[in-house]
Amino acid sequence: MRDVARVAGVSLKTVSRVINEEAGVAPSTGARVGDAIATLGFERNDLARSLRQGRSSLTLGLIIEDLANPFYSAIANAVEACARALGYLLITASAGEDPVLERELVGALLRRRVDALLVVPAGSDHRHVASRTPTVFLDRLPHALEADTVLFDNVGGARAGVAHLIAQGHTRIACVLDDPGVYTHELRRAGYRQALAEAGIAEDLALVRTGNHDVARARATVQDLLALPAGRRPTAVFATNNRMTVGALHALAAEPRRPALVGFDDFELADLLGTTVVRADPWRLGEEAAALAFARVAGDEAPPRTVTVATELVRRGSGEVPA
Repeated sequence: MRDVARVAGVSLKTVSRVINEEAGVAPSTGARVGDAIATLGFERNDLARSLRQGRSSLTLGLIIEDLANPFYSAIANAVEACARALGYLLITASAGEDPVLERELVGALLRRRVDALLVVPAGSDHRHVASRTPTVFLDRLPHALEADTVLFDNVGGARAGVAHLIAQGHTRIACVLDDPGVYTHELRRAGYRQALAEAGIAEDLALVRTGNHDVARARATVQDLLALPAGRRPTAVFATNNRMTVGALHALAAEPRRPALVGFDDFELADLLGTTVVRADPWRLGEEAAALAFARVAGDEAPPRTVTVATELVRRGSGEVPA
């Protein structure tokens, strides 16, 4: 601002009045200040200004697993749309499944005085997130901390997907799961077990495969399942997230008689590929989380609440293959 004042030949106070659109500045003087701002490329530091005045920083922080994953990018887009509508800026960061990186990112965003923090949690302890800054957790429950949370009906969705396969006559249904430490892993496996139990089908642990964190691993796992002897080979596959489903599709592509397939989470081109899925709408998850965050920013002091977002079975053909 001092450089602007020097170039325009005015006082620092006059520059401040022009920038803040205050009255009492002659049009010709305002024009000189404007020309000086354009010449110098001056940009006002809104964050510093708001903090000096004790006002909101007008920013939200969002920590997700991986922005490259369409599921999480949809969450980020939904939160950003809600933030933009209220004049807020969203800062997004990816922590993967790394608790140490998550802790670092939380600290960095809190130091930037974000007005609220939204987190897809990793790790087993989230007491480091506790602060005066409103915090909402998405997709998974936090550990060792009570806070607002938005979750999918993971158990009900998985149960519906597996029950749909059972309704087609399948009794040997493989379950391709993520890493055991992932929160949704146990819930979706519980839904798988419930559907089997309700149909009187014993769980075959040889058909339950964990540790499939990416597409390549899921593909290899399904290929291994398809190599089992005829009497033990699955006639259907339940994949517990979009990466597992894409991996399964790669493995099934060369099969002349494909097993039935139902995946948890929708994904791009699933409709063209005829893939039956349990749709868990990430946009809705992001909207609900943003709504909770902005309610807290506005002064809502109610006890922490949990919002559960329903899932939907979308039939497209792959899950309707009879046994």
